[in-house]
Formats: sequence, C-alpha cells, structure tokens
Amino acid sequence: MKGAGSADLQVIDRFDGGVGWLAYPDETMQRASHALATPDGIWIIDPVDADGVDDLIAELGDEHDEPSEVAGVAVCLDRHKRDAAAIATRHDAAVFVPTWMSGVADEIDAPVSRFAGELGDSGFESFVIRDSSLPPWQEVGLYNPDTGTMVVPESVGTASYFLAGEERLGVHPMLRLTPPTELRSQGRPERILVGHGAGIHEDAAAALERALTSSRSNTPSLYAKTLKGFLTG
Repeated sequence: MKGAGSADLQVIDRFDGGVGWLAYPDETMQRASHALATPDGIWIIDPVDADGVDDLIAELGDEHDEPSEVAGVAVCLDRHKRDAAAIATRHDAAVFVPTWMSGVADEIDAPVSRFAGELGDSGFESFVIRDSSLPPWQEVGLYNPDTGTMVVPESVGTASYFLAGEERLGVHPMLRLTPPTELRSQGRPERILVGHGAGIHEDAAAALERALTSSRSNTPSLYAKTLKGFLTG
C-alpha cells in the first residue's frame, strides 16, 4: 500500500496559490502532500518527503507575491505525521497540530505549536471533520473562503480504492455508511485537495455532493471492487 525505497517526486496539483505532490507515485495509497502560498508564508500540509520537495516549495514562493518562507507544517490527521518533523526542521519551522488532537504532538521530533480556528494568518480556517475513538480517527479540514480551496486529508479522496462507479471523488471505505456530511457546512468549494490522490479542480462542489449522496448506495460496488483487487492482485 505504501511506497518503499527511493522516492520519485511527481507533481499532481498545481494551481494559483499552491502545489501538490506524490513522493511515491506508484503506491496504492497515493499519499498526497501540499504546499499553500498564503499571506503568512508557505504552509506545508501532511507532507511525505522526497528529493525535490524543497525546490518545489521555493518555486511556489517565487511565483507569488506572498512571503516565501515556510510558515509551518500542519498535521491534519492523527495518522498523517508522515515526514512533518523532517521538513519542518529543515525550514526552521514548527509542526502545527490542532489543540484537540491527541496522541500526535508527543510523537513529533520537532517544535510543536497548537492551533484552533485559523491556521496562523494563512486565511485557512480549520474545522473538525471527525473526532472519534471507534474507530480511532481525528481529522481536521481547512477551508479558505476567499480562494475556495478546501483541504480534506482523509474522509474523501481520489485514489482508486476511494472510488466507486463514476465517482470523481469518493468517501473513505471505512466511512461509506456514515459519510462526512460536515463537509457541506463549509459552503461550495471551488477546489478540493485530498490526502490520497490528485485534487479536484473543476466542479468541486458538485463532486463533493455526489460523493456524499452516493456514499451508501455505492458501498457494495466499492467493496466488491476492493475484494476483486485483493483476489486478483
């Protein structure tokens, strides 16, 4: 599921205000990382490290009038510590963890700052997507109403194992019967960046609505596709 060995950086999302990449493009999990250019500097979200990441961050800073320094590295899912500490250390920045997220800060080998509401002065407001003990799952989303960019680290994605039928965006297999309807409360995003797979940059609000409304009805076909993949893989 996860890539091993030498990383091979591949850019998957490039838009006005940010860039996304896969460190291991051939892995099943398609772990996606993002850098966002904001008035506060560049924010790195749930990153997986690879040769070329720092160059990608520098290019993003050069392309915008915003400050080019890394303002911080944010962990938006309790399981997404990934390479946050390594990248934050290289850029002399802190790792930012939501105030309510437990069991994460102590496992990060870098300075940690807690946040609630807006992520620094980035313009991205944080909101709770899921905070549960069964299954253990703490996830925060980010949304910038001025740019229409939403970041959802886990509850929805575009990697193949998220998708059923004609879905462009799908609910996580474990949440299919209890879809994250909280995502509707943030308005109609113009762009959705996800933690697994490439982002949605066209008709994002419609893709999200379809993902939420078809989540339960498409569950059998998704599970059947997954089982077939295991049996024939």
